Amino acid sequence: MNAQANPQLALRPMLPNEARLLAEIFRASVLELTGDDYTEQQQAAWAAAADDEAAFAKRLDEEVTIVATMGGAPVGFATLETNDKIGFFYVHPAAVERGVGAMLADALEKIAGARGAEALNVDASETAYEFFAKRGYVPQQRNTVRRGGEWLANTTMRKPLAEPEVTQ
Repeated sequence: MNAQANPQLALRPMLPNEARLLAEIFRASVLELTGDDYTEQQQAAWAAAADDEAAFAKRLDEEVTIVATMGGAPVGFATLETNDKIGFFYVHPAAVERGVGAMLADALEKIAGARGAEALNVDASETAYEFFAKRGYVPQQRNTVRRGGEWLANTTMRKPLAEPEVTQ
């Protein structure tokens, strides 16, 4: 089967004053997609990370933030926290299983490689673990992080990036 790009999907950098919309995507993703893996209390504590919109916006501004759009409307976003580590990686529930996550991951892997990273790391939630595993990310260690009084488990995963081809 030959994969074809969805002409409705596109990527772009985050626009100024877009943090509020990305916070909504973040909250919807956490609250609607992670229920099989986390309790309601864990989900609420995790989603509350976007409640301080100024701090959320500051973090997005400080990281390399790309936005996935469908028909021109933002449906997901992802960040490089450092040249070799994914920070945020969220897709709106209405856009799941439509190639948005793959498009974001492809872009982050290319950007990281272009910035000299030999591998890309992610602290994958229980919900995102299988997505990253299918893309060649290998588990390195289990983690427990505290969010607003709740403990959430995730897994640090790593994917070696291809060496850039040298043309002569």
